[in-house]
Amino acid sequence: MITFAAALTVVAASVGAPSAVDAQAATTRASTPPLPCRQPARSRPTVVLIHGAWADTSSWNGEVDALRRAGYDARAIANPLRNLTSDAATVAYFLKTVSGPIVLVGHSYGGSVITNAAAGVPNVKALVYVDAAAPDIGETTGGLSGSDSDLNKDAATLYDKVSYPGAPQGATDLYLKQNVFVHSFAQDLPQDTAVRLWATQRAASTSAFTTPSKAAAWKTIPSWYFISTGDRIITPASERSMAHRAHSKITEFHGGSHLTLISHPDAVTSVIGSAICSVR
Repeated sequence: MITFAAALTVVAASVGAPSAVDAQAATTRASTPPLPCRQPARSRPTVVLIHGAWADTSSWNGEVDALRRAGYDARAIANPLRNLTSDAATVAYFLKTVSGPIVLVGHSYGGSVITNAAAGVPNVKALVYVDAAAPDIGETTGGLSGSDSDLNKDAATLYDKVSYPGAPQGATDLYLKQNVFVHSFAQDLPQDTAVRLWATQRAASTSAFTTPSKAAAWKTIPSWYFISTGDRIITPASERSMAHRAHSKITEFHGGSHLTLISHPDAVTSVIGSAICSVR
């Protein structure tokens, strides 16, 4: 997606310390960012952010700006959107070039990617899921949207399908139709912004949604889960279920959309900040 930094109000100029939580998932309401944690510069983790389907790295512009203002290295990495196994391997190769601790963040399908990419990368110290899928081994991203997701409607009303070179048999690229993007994917953004994002979306292969997960890094790495109650793509009920089984620290944002990371980057940055402050 193209950059809309001027349209984003980034309230979080710094990131902060986590609230006290028990061993089970705790639910809080997203509001203002927590107080800054005081980490020595030498121990600050790098934050790596992975976008989802029908998006690109600029989805994270608000969060990257806020994190960098707070003194953290933040990198938004391109997700190929081809196949879960190969997409995760692409991200894992990048993670292995980063020295020091990593906080790994995924939005939407990017949650499935970080779930696999973090496996076997010991310096990934925290996972953050933002309106995201967090599959167990053998599960597919497409199976985790939730029973009442808007993606469960007739595919002919949801997508424009386009062939692509080298596609596996039966696979096609999917583009969200304009009315679906504007009214189900980005419904809390100004309409002209949502239409612009629709017009610049990146296609995702059907293989990305049907490839079974080969790992479940949330079983061994602490995780945080940001859930927008207005999400119509991966439903809040599905996200809560995944978050609870992962024993994630949960933040619910009341309202928003599947693109709350763009419309309310301050709230998302606050949760990333909690994960950052857990790294010692």
